[in-house]
Amino acid sequence: MRINDRVFGMLMLILAVAYGWEATQFPIPFGGQESVGPETFPIMLSIILGISSIYMIVRPDPDEKWAPVAMLIELSVVVLSMLAFAWAIEPIGFMPAAALVVSFLSWRMGASITKSLITGVASSVVIFFLFNNVLELALPLGLLEF
Repeated sequence: MRINDRVFGMLMLILAVAYGWEATQFPIPFGGQESVGPETFPIMLSIILGISSIYMIVRPDPDEKWAPVAMLIELSVVVLSMLAFAWAIEPIGFMPAAALVVSFLSWRMGASITKSLITGVASSVVIFFLFNNVLELALPLGLLEF
């Protein structure tokens, strides 16, 4: 797995550089340059991805067995739920979509239904508040739009 980790790390480093470069090519918003614009979050993601991929190249994991089929199914459920979240943001809004997906994933990780719902609702409200009020980046309201 060492060589696989290094190759994957190189591919992710290329992706991080390309993603960061594309984020810097966004047009300047109307009204001039802002401290937090549409490129801020993608640039932060590309930096994190770049650092992680360099770490993967320098310190790959030792050889491990492949995950059992049950783990691959769980990972597939996570990927499908994230795709459903991305699809649902526009029609139903960020807060309901985030609350549903975080609640579902928390439940899949072993939390009780009550704790999962509390986690989902609280995290969606906090993230919505941070993006709308602190970063001043509007998220879709969907069903909550009056």
